[in-house]
Amino acid sequence: MEKRPFEDVKAIDFTWSGAGPFIINFLAYYGATVIRVESASRPDPIRHSFQYSKKTEDPGLERSPIFAHTNPVKKLDISLNIKHPKGLEIFKRLVAWADVVLENFTTGALERMGLGYEELKKINPGIILFRSNGYGHTGPMASQPGFGNTITAVTGFHGIAGWPDRPPVPIAYLYTDLLSPLMGGLTMISAIDYQRRTGIGQCIDLSQVEAGLNFMGPVILDYTVNGRELALTGNKCVYAAPHGAYRCKGDDRWVAIGVYNDEEWDRFCHVVGNPSWTKDARFNTLSDRVKNSDELDRHVEGWTINFTAEQAMAMLQAAGVSAGVAANAQDAESDPQLKHYDFFRELDHPYLGKMNFYHPPSFKLSKAAAELNRPPLLGEHTEHIYTKILGGSDEEFVQLMEQGVFD
Repeated sequence: MEKRPFEDVKAIDFTWSGAGPFIINFLAYYGATVIRVESASRPDPIRHSFQYSKKTEDPGLERSPIFAHTNPVKKLDISLNIKHPKGLEIFKRLVAWADVVLENFTTGALERMGLGYEELKKINPGIILFRSNGYGHTGPMASQPGFGNTITAVTGFHGIAGWPDRPPVPIAYLYTDLLSPLMGGLTMISAIDYQRRTGIGQCIDLSQVEAGLNFMGPVILDYTVNGRELALTGNKCVYAAPHGAYRCKGDDRWVAIGVYNDEEWDRFCHVVGNPSWTKDARFNTLSDRVKNSDELDRHVEGWTINFTAEQAMAMLQAAGVSAGVAANAQDAESDPQLKHYDFFRELDHPYLGKMNFYHPPSFKLSKAAAELNRPPLLGEHTEHIYTKILGGSDEEFVQLMEQGVFD
């Protein structure tokens, strides 16, 4: 196999929660040596999230599938008490070793530890410090803590989904935790390329709000040009009808359908058997169908309810009409296209048992396979990192452990 792109890159993962690990995972997938710095006395909060276990004797901090899916890569993990002077000294030794440090704490946290960018440069002049938080590290909102759900709301995503007669429907995930790493990963890789060519590092400040706003362009543009706020319309669309999710045969099964022009409407009518309602004058043109979409939706669902979502999708797609199953987790896991790309890969976790993990989203490299690994246990490699990477003695390690440096 070809050498993977980042095999000679050394990185410190000084992050927690979701957005930070997702960024540095791009390096770990493709060969970088990544050391994750944690603390047993103040563990990553997502180690407590949605815990479950198949073994009642398992330790609590290793039972979170959310943490597992956030860190499905090979990482060395050290438990280090940065508040202890000797713990801080060890962290600085890691900085001297590393090419990249990535952190996603609230503004000022790194500086209060004595680990601001100017301090890191004194230790390692070529270091890249990648900083990711809600609002960025300067400006009037810089000190405001941010988490995925609040940042997603501030970015505007919670205000674009819902029905006209009800409050907005918040997106049911920490959306910016998935969007900002896409930009973060690209930026970090660019900085590494520059560092390789010049030997010069830099400090990168990624605002997750700004990253998310890049995906709100049409809404912002409409307001800027027309002074118009987005109207909530549920599943309706001003340029397509029928357009929505329609109930199918089975328990909570749905198919999404979108018909965007008269040619597609003719194809749709042919698939459903050209019943009399398709010839109703209220549905003659696209504008007519949009205007009378409530009545049209009732007719469409009267057809879809007779078929499974898969059957309805297949018939419509074969005729050139946009349609797709409203997939659930079981659908995704059994999807033949995802199986073809080996999207889900089963790994064995020592406390959670066998779990499905997914490879890097959206891409595969032709000459370098992404490497997945079960997530590290907290402090699993502390001794290895101190003695083998930093060159400390076994005696020193025992002494430091007794002093609480590795708490």
